[in-house]
Amino acid sequence: MMRQQLPSDRFSSIPRWPAHERPRERLLKHGAETLSDAELLAILIRSGTRKRTAVDLARALLADCETLGALASRSIEDLRQRLGTAKAAAVVAAFELGRRSAASHNASNPRVHSPEDIARRYIPLMRELKKEQFRVVLLDSANHILRDVRITEGILNSSLVHPREVFKPAITEPAAAIILLHNHPSGNPDPSGEDLQITRQLVDASKIIGIPVHDHIIIAGNTYTSFAEKGLL
Repeated sequence: MMRQQLPSDRFSSIPRWPAHERPRERLLKHGAETLSDAELLAILIRSGTRKRTAVDLARALLADCETLGALASRSIEDLRQRLGTAKAAAVVAAFELGRRSAASHNASNPRVHSPEDIARRYIPLMRELKKEQFRVVLLDSANHILRDVRITEGILNSSLVHPREVFKPAITEPAAAIILLHNHPSGNPDPSGEDLQITRQLVDASKIIGIPVHDHIIIAGNTYTSFAEKGLL
């Protein structure tokens, strides 16, 4: 975390600070990379309270979360309690744009060559989720990603991840194949017994429907497990 610079009078409101100490003015003059995490966050927060500036609020929030990754995973409800609705919405939106930017790779429908391609795209989107989320990635005949669909959120079990819900968007699109995808908030990428059962159920259904399952990928933090690579399909 970049060392934070203190203004000459840190308890006065930011508009009263010298221009060379105000975060927004420093960003415009010297670039965003010269600002500390707290100063960048303060620009998103925009305004403070009677007793605390936006920078003070940002410092307190970062101190509580310890890392930007932990802050990025905070729920909108949690941030609303600390910052209010408008400020919380701005912070959540900024982190979501960052995740989408990291996942986009400047391609709206990239071609999948390997499990690593899926991991590279979806790790930024799913590594900070607090709940398990199951998605199906739809592919065309050339293995380009058409889109992904969230099927369930919460603890996965075979009763919730039903073949009907998984293959419905693939049939509607229509997709030539699919990749199953979910996250482990625990950080352990190893498949559970329930993961194996769900995968077998969906692979069996795919043979009847005629839309093959190319892989099932588990994302856990910055790591992943590919069922195809491990011969589990």
